[in-house]
Amino acid sequence: MQPLIEISQLSKKYKDAEMYSLHPLDLSVQEGEIYGLLGPNGAGKTTLISMLCGLIKPTSGNFTIQQLSYAKNAFDIKKIIGVVPQEYALYPTLTARENLLYFGSMYGLKNKHLKDSVDESLAYLGLIKFADKKIETFSGGMKRRVNLIAGILHHPKVLFLDEPTVGVDVQSKNAIIEYLKLLNTQGTTIIYTSHHLTEAQDFCTQIAILDRGKIYARGTPADLIANVPEARNLEDVFISLTGKELRDDV
Repeated sequence: MQPLIEISQLSKKYKDAEMYSLHPLDLSVQEGEIYGLLGPNGAGKTTLISMLCGLIKPTSGNFTIQQLSYAKNAFDIKKIIGVVPQEYALYPTLTARENLLYFGSMYGLKNKHLKDSVDESLAYLGLIKFADKKIETFSGGMKRRVNLIAGILHHPKVLFLDEPTVGVDVQSKNAIIEYLKLLNTQGTTIIYTSHHLTEAQDFCTQIAILDRGKIYARGTPADLIANVPEARNLEDVFISLTGKELRDDV
């Protein structure tokens, strides 16, 4: 089966940087996967996702999404992907509904279809009664849920998520994960980064562990755990591969 995402020798070296943030990397993602990209701070996760979303240009290499090449079809790729960044991509002085109607219109959604999609998503994530409240009044968990909706209104073929549950309460985290599982069953392939290893172990179907711009291991959570002696969970695998060294940076 042809992979939905095919990455070939993709690398990134930022201007004036001494080292590559991402070394030449090969990776395939099958349709329907929930693929976790895990690694310490500075491992290259966000750089990789940013290139796949077309936000930054690779230094070398190429990738395809649904057989569309980034080098030749960057505009067409953007039509079939959704992006949910770690930072809130919302207008604080607009209401939740106003934000989502705006972002939905940017995806080309219109009229009743757009309104229904916004209302259904707000209702599913427990936000419909706050739809006409300004975002600046929302808690972190509420903002995180609206941030997610903004990236999926157009039902993307591939959804990129950078720390989608960071800084939220348990109830919001559970709501977000359950919604993502629903989207996945409806045909959306998910690429996901997180520092919540227990969450990733339960959520992901495949995982790649990155460090210093390279992939150290890949496979199902169960296979990764089984391949590291005495590992009881994904956190043990992570520490075994990336070490205990602190990754503080300025």
